[in-house]
Amino acid sequence: MLPEEIEELLKEMSEEKIHGASYLAKMGAKAYILLAERFEGEELVEKLKELGVEILNVNPTMASLYNLVRFMPITADPEFVKAKAEEFIKLSEEAKREIGNIGSELIDQNEVIITHSYSSTVFEILKKAKEKGKSFKVILTESEPDYEGLFLSKKLEELEIPFEVITDAQLGLFAKKATLALVGADNITKDGYVFNKAGTYPLALACHDNGVPFYVAAESFKIHPEAKAEDVKITERKFKRNHTIIRNYLFDATPWKYIRGIITELGILVPPKEI
Repeated sequence: MLPEEIEELLKEMSEEKIHGASYLAKMGAKAYILLAERFEGEELVEKLKELGVEILNVNPTMASLYNLVRFMPITADPEFVKAKAEEFIKLSEEAKREIGNIGSELIDQNEVIITHSYSSTVFEILKKAKEKGKSFKVILTESEPDYEGLFLSKKLEELEIPFEVITDAQLGLFAKKATLALVGADNITKDGYVFNKAGTYPLALACHDNGVPFYVAAESFKIHPEAKAEDVKITERKFKRNHTIIRNYLFDATPWKYIRGIITELGILVPPKEI
């Protein structure tokens, strides 16, 4: 049994509806720090194994959680565990900043960027482009049923970046008005498929049909080192509306052939050969 404060953190992770894989991975790293502050020796070893299983169960679709567990050592030394968890958080933050620098160079003056859901990595690109003095507009979906897009709209408003919000059903209609598509990712498989908020695949199809370059922004720890698309279990979170059960898969899979490139801290990768 894990300590109550860690169980609460895991519960918060499993119930999170706005933030994605980057955020949850950092929360998972903080859980390791809390564990290292409470245990040592063989007891720490057993608790580390237990925590790893629990983190993977938070959201099996997310490669970031899988890679966090792989990154963390199973050791009796609490200081080493804490140092590795802090290193993971630091590398994550550095990766996001570098992606912001690289991705912002794709944005030209008067660009019209379309996106879906909320990605902290995509937001970093938009923020960096704004800092570089570039003028552009963002088209974003409200992103039902959790409305992550409305969360993004508030952050864009704070930076005075022009935007308009559309319903998810209008992705195809508005894709033809865009000049660039940017989305985040929760999992990139070794065969080049991108798992992201459900609705990403229709956006990629619409962009392909209208000649709009479609890019994915993701830290390298979102690349799964082993799984292919067929191996990924997509998390479903059903909900009830007007006494009716609504099916709600959180993610869909976009094939690599619709993706111009994946913007990582290592550069822009062309899937699947450079994954």
